[in-house]
Amino acid sequence: MYKVIGFPRTRTIRVIWLLEELGEPYELDLAPPRSGAVTAVSPDGKLPVLIDGETAIPDSVAICTYLADRHGKCTFPAGTLERARQDSFTQFAVDVLDGALWTAAKNAFVHPEDIRVPAIKDVCRMEFARGLETLEARLGDGPFVMGDTFTVPDIIIGHCSGWAVTAKFDLPGEGPLYAYFKRLRDRPAYRTMKAKLAEAT
Repeated sequence: MYKVIGFPRTRTIRVIWLLEELGEPYELDLAPPRSGAVTAVSPDGKLPVLIDGETAIPDSVAICTYLADRHGKCTFPAGTLERARQDSFTQFAVDVLDGALWTAAKNAFVHPEDIRVPAIKDVCRMEFARGLETLEARLGDGPFVMGDTFTVPDIIIGHCSGWAVTAKFDLPGEGPLYAYFKRLRDRPAYRTMKAKLAEAT
């Protein structure tokens, strides 16, 4: 059984969501960022961390990629053109959407108050909005970013859409992206993940 060290309202959501999609059993060890339980296995103290046997794997994207590859679900095989396209969406989600949200968060409550730059949040909102425009152009007609196949970048993008609501970033109220985000939230694994994290706290 996998062990996930993490906490709700963090990127732990991505890992739990994927494990539910995969149908794999796991144990959730609740620990806040930079707590002793986290720094003992990951020096930077960031969440989540996956424990597989004696190995600790930090970083949500690395964890999700590993789990999807290991179980052969929610991904295309490495070395294929489909996987290259999938990885392109993953990198886009991390660089553009997650990047804008994380920079805003660091300057809202993560960094010490005396070094925060509150005005940068306006730049982050602009970058996020542009990212949504790019996502809509790339989405095409499929239900997911890779067409009919639900993959890891859908989880990362879906998490970012929820994070955007919390951060008060604008999301579309109609149209293709609105429908796409709703499809992600309607997935049974997503609903189970939300329920389990709510119950855990």
